[in-house]
Amino acid sequence: MRHLRRGGALTAVLVLLLAGAAPASATGGDRYRNPVSAGFADTFADPVVVRGDDGAWYAFGTSDPLREGEGRSHRVPIARSADLVDWTYAGDAFAPDQRPAYAAPGAAFWAPDVRRVAGRWVMYVTVTDTTVSDDTFDTAVGVATAPSPAGPWTFADTPAVAPRPGAGGGYLWTIDPSQLTGADGRHWLYYGSYYGGVSVTELSPDGLRAVGTPTPVAIDNKFEGGYALRRDGWYYLFASTANCCAGPATGYSVQVGRSRDPRGPFVDRDGQRLDVSRAGGTPVLTQNGNRWIGTGHNAVLTDLSGQDWIAYHGIDRADPYLDEPFGVNERPMLLDRLDWIDGWPTVNAGAGPSDADRPAPVTTGRIDARFATADLRGWRVGPGRWQAAAGVLTGSGTLTSRARLGGDLRAETDLRLTGATTAGLRLRGVDVRVGGGRLTAGAAATSLPAGLDLRDRHNLAIEVRDRRLVATLSPSRLGDPVAQVFLWLPRPTTGAVSVRAEGGPAEFDNVSATRLYRPVRHTVADPRVGPVLRGFSDEFTGGLDPAWRWVRQDPAATVVGGALRWPVQNADLSGTGNTASVLLRDAPAGTYVVETKVTLELGEDSVRNYQQAGLVAYVDDDRFARLTQVAIWNTRQVEYGYELPFAGQPVYGGSIVGTPGTTTWLRLAHRVDPVNGEHEFRAGSSRDGKRWTWGAVWTFPADTTPRIGLVAHGGATPAVPAEFDYLRVHR
Repeated sequence: MRHLRRGGALTAVLVLLLAGAAPASATGGDRYRNPVSAGFADTFADPVVVRGDDGAWYAFGTSDPLREGEGRSHRVPIARSADLVDWTYAGDAFAPDQRPAYAAPGAAFWAPDVRRVAGRWVMYVTVTDTTVSDDTFDTAVGVATAPSPAGPWTFADTPAVAPRPGAGGGYLWTIDPSQLTGADGRHWLYYGSYYGGVSVTELSPDGLRAVGTPTPVAIDNKFEGGYALRRDGWYYLFASTANCCAGPATGYSVQVGRSRDPRGPFVDRDGQRLDVSRAGGTPVLTQNGNRWIGTGHNAVLTDLSGQDWIAYHGIDRADPYLDEPFGVNERPMLLDRLDWIDGWPTVNAGAGPSDADRPAPVTTGRIDARFATADLRGWRVGPGRWQAAAGVLTGSGTLTSRARLGGDLRAETDLRLTGATTAGLRLRGVDVRVGGGRLTAGAAATSLPAGLDLRDRHNLAIEVRDRRLVATLSPSRLGDPVAQVFLWLPRPTTGAVSVRAEGGPAEFDNVSATRLYRPVRHTVADPRVGPVLRGFSDEFTGGLDPAWRWVRQDPAATVVGGALRWPVQNADLSGTGNTASVLLRDAPAGTYVVETKVTLELGEDSVRNYQQAGLVAYVDDDRFARLTQVAIWNTRQVEYGYELPFAGQPVYGGSIVGTPGTTTWLRLAHRVDPVNGEHEFRAGSSRDGKRWTWGAVWTFPADTTPRIGLVAHGGATPAVPAEFDYLRVHR
């Protein structure tokens, strides 16, 4: 979403890692480069992508102007693509005067989510202003339906989730919806943001209204932009964190937790819950020092080879605003490979957003039948009768492709039982079919959710890797399986793909088969930490080392008992105040890692804005990167804040890196970009000094000389000291 938040306070190498981590393109070398929305839009925020009934891909974005200088917001712009790379504008979902009765005249529509629910396309969308009150941000989740992703879209008379008054005044931010159909066929809607947190509620069977009691799943003042999917028995909740829209200082990023239940609790890789004061969150996507910053608000899609991709928006740090400075943030749509490694998603094996040529998604296959004409010459008709017309294959019996495929492969079809008792695909002699309340693959079978209507279109996908066959039935092919069955094949085989319907007719569309994607098994390496450089380090064993220099010395900071004890100041560095003290020392040339261990008793849940302590890379009061454990309203976070001068004034933003303990270990890994000479600082944090979470990169111009140091400020109530055990610089 685009509303400003309340709250808080390594390029060339990564390009090589991106290239080395990429599996070969199954289409034989097709390439693309971000942003993929460049052909039709300068900005296309909060994107979601679906595959339509016609086999094309459709993207939906937040209501903004599409081009610089346009000056007119599009009301949920839609783009269409045949290959996920080249996109064209396909109109707006809603006309200028089209709005639901409960929407105020000036309402905008943000952050759409589009799914197939109960046989039709459903859009969930933020309505920013309603008639409930005079408050101009009494938000609701609206809902609209259409026969296809291209429309026409018609609003329902009532919202899926109505405006919710907040205990602290105003209205909770009822925004950023994401729908998911669970394993039992029930529909769920995730929604919410920094004021109120992210919640999930069950939806009615038609998907149009919330029922039951909402369950909080991610804490307020940290998460928004939820996106849910199910994989290998786990529900994954992706959520964005930090400020979406701070122009050249935007540090928006995506984190994830998982649960066995769609209602949570969701926990990260380290077992930290997302709904508590010291909330966890495993990094999925964060800026890496190239042109893209503020990479967030994601959706996930799957290409025809089975490879997952993440669609999201980012900001070009050299062109952060659509028009005038401090106006609409320019956030084009980006697309990158999403890898699953040891059960956790990560973008480009952990290398982050790409800005160079990359292997493109697989959107065609050796078999790729859309049935736009009556021509069935690529098929052999067996027993039965078949007819292709208007983009749909209808019939009963067996229809077999003339092409034969070997090796690992993925086949899929959209299907609908219009009279058949069972229908599906035959692949290498194995029948995979739905009907009779079951999904079967050879001798293996599983039950379908009660009440599942196979007269509605569903997607049936089959993957064969080595000798293992996995068949999945889903309504939207968006990580929403309602049934899945596994089968071990007796031997690797080669064969054709057949469509089959028994007991009556069925409809098929978008039948494809192509080589299965090759999964990435290992993440890129974290920054290497070498030996300690004693001449640049201080263990605080005998007073302050003479190499330290103060900016606005604080006499209350003392070295006692082998630690620097520094009472947190009622001062700050961000903005124009610049009253906080900074303890600095020179940094070595080249590549290094600076580390500290800081203890700061901030408690939990209470509001102690914005007490913090930690590391800083500092050029001057208006250009610095600050990595601290910090109290942000009711949360405790590790914030990697950043300030720089832009258009005549300082601009501050930040990113979130890991979960703090009372004692937290912090690192800044520095390198110099060999191409442009920029200083890049990547942030890491740890709760035990052993397992590290690495996050965003902030950069400094080549003609600057950043120093490194410590800070302790943000508020003096209640009084609390920060204790630094050491500052160590590693080569």
